[in-house]
Amino acid sequence: MKKGVLMVNLGSPDSTDPKDVKKYLGQFLMDERVIDFPLWARTLLVKGIILNTRPKKSAEAYSKIWWEKGSPLIVLSEMLQEKVADKVDVPVVLAMRYGSPSMMQGLQELNDQGVDEVLILPLYPQFAMATTETILVLAEELRAAHFPNMRFSDIPAFYNKPEYIEVLSRSIEEKITDLDYEMLVFSYHGVPERHIRKNDVTKSHCKIDGSCCKTPSAAHQFCYRHQCYETTRQVAEKLNLKEGTYFTSFQSRLGFDPWLQPYTDRTIERFGKEGLKKMAIVTPAFVSDCLETLEEIAMEGEEIFHEMGGKEFTTIPCLNDRDDWAHVVATWINDWALVEPSKAIA
Repeated sequence: MKKGVLMVNLGSPDSTDPKDVKKYLGQFLMDERVIDFPLWARTLLVKGIILNTRPKKSAEAYSKIWWEKGSPLIVLSEMLQEKVADKVDVPVVLAMRYGSPSMMQGLQELNDQGVDEVLILPLYPQFAMATTETILVLAEELRAAHFPNMRFSDIPAFYNKPEYIEVLSRSIEEKITDLDYEMLVFSYHGVPERHIRKNDVTKSHCKIDGSCCKTPSAAHQFCYRHQCYETTRQVAEKLNLKEGTYFTSFQSRLGFDPWLQPYTDRTIERFGKEGLKKMAIVTPAFVSDCLETLEEIAMEGEEIFHEMGGKEFTTIPCLNDRDDWAHVVATWINDWALVEPSKAIA
């Protein structure tokens, strides 16, 4: 069998035109694992309300961070893919869960190269139903419908892999070593609390009460909240961060249902009100800088901090196409290509 890799990131609109943004948001928000309402309710919310109000505002936000070559997330993902491809002996193709290039296009490209055993590599450190799970589910749907002779395996959430923690820690250390900061905030993308409970394989462990994420459980394999806090804990340990000098929060909530807390925007606001003058912030739920890091954090977050009296606001880049990060990804692929047996996506 010929092996190949499909690296998958979130995706982006094709341009900052509101029509392209509306198309992208429609595909993204109609995913039943992103907004997990019944179809009628999701359709009413997304097509009846959100897509009639949000695209113009989102388009303005995208226009603030758009690069000459296109969407930062797409460009950075392509740069990573090129570096990884140079370090491995199997084809590596990039796809996006939403927008272009699509996963269908990516699998077709691998198929055209004669690949029949595919490693699906979601570019998300922590597992969530709205990220990793939706990628794996769509991959299996596409395989069943269009590529029945292909076999899939996947890279599980790598939030606690030593080599990932090492590279993430190094990227943070490079920015804060000579930085006289008072607080380092680890900001992760938020999810509704109900998503955490839905993914609880024990059906009883995840209470989101401050202790369940620290108590060993089989639920942690698919618990986004636990995996975020564990990423923070391991990085803090690696960098010998002192208690009280770092904090974990969650950004980008949508709607009125309870999402994971504390919220990043309110955290930034609170620290500013309390007299904090120098803050650094890192976003370890993303491996590529995107709208949520470049606009929501680096622009809106800084504005909030300054309005509350803060002085210095330092954003730490995502791993993007760092050479050490590309080396880690390539090592995972090479290990799989040599010894990893094929297994079906669950």
